[in-house]
Order: sequence, then structure tokens, then C-alpha cells
Amino acid sequence: MPYRWTDAAPEDSGAVSHHLLLWPYRSLPRRGFVWFIGITAALLALPMLAALGSTALWGLLPFALLAVTGIWLALQRSYRSGQTREELHLSRRRLHLRRSDPGRPDREWETNSYWVRVNLRPGPVEDYLTLSDGQREVELGAFLTPEERRQLQGELQQRLGALR
Repeated sequence: MPYRWTDAAPEDSGAVSHHLLLWPYRSLPRRGFVWFIGITAALLALPMLAALGSTALWGLLPFALLAVTGIWLALQRSYRSGQTREELHLSRRRLHLRRSDPGRPDREWETNSYWVRVNLRPGPVEDYLTLSDGQREVELGAFLTPEERRQLQGELQQRLGALR
């Protein structure tokens, strides 16, 4: 799961607080990225061996380099978008949500956790997960799969219910 719960008991009140960290899943780790680029470059160079020593090689070479560069840039962009993080701090008295996107200032929302309702409804994505306090509604985990959002909804409702 691309999210993790941690629970802590503060020293002063003994009340439990919950911390949720969410991040987008990336199926290709950095080590796999190096292998993928290397194998792609090798496979693109293989047909050019037949053109070695001819002027046709110079006609093929820019297209091979363009293909490898395009794949490289696309994967780098994917890794950059994978740096998105959502942090939810949940205690008996307050709920604090912070979303960090690369290249943008952090977006934060804070409210009394007693009034928070977890909603799962149709929206821009399947099973759109939102938190609402009656005045404002914010999305949570838009980068998660629908199954993960449904599971997270149940876990959030359970933890909110236990705090009330």
C-alpha cells in the first residue's frame, strides 16, 4: 500500500494520535530505471551495427538518441510527480492535512476532528475520497487506486470513530 499509519501516545494527556502518510506508487525503482535505459539503448544500437562504417549510421543515430532521451525525460517526470506527499495528523481535538507537491507551495487544512466526515463518492476519479467538516471539503489520496481509497475510507472512519 502506498500509505502508512503510525500511532503515538503523547506524554501529557495519554490520548492516542494517528499519523497517515500517503504517496503515489511507482512500479519502477531507481535501480530498475538504470537497467531499463541501458537495455533500451543497447537494443536500439543493435540494428545500427549493420550500418557501421556507412553514412546511413549518421542518419539513424539522431533518432536513436532522440528515443532514449525521450524515454529518459518521461521517466524523470514520472519520478518528479512521485514526490507528492500527503500527511494527515489526527487527534481527538484536531485534524491537520498537508499536501506537498514538487514545485508548489504546501497546501494545508486544519479543523476539529469531531466534525470531520469521510465521504466516498463519484467525482473526477472513481471512488473520490474526501474529508469534510461541513464548511469545506478536501480530497485525499487522488493518486491511490479505487480499491486503496475504499480501504482507506474504512480505516479513517474507524480511527475517527475511536477518537470520538
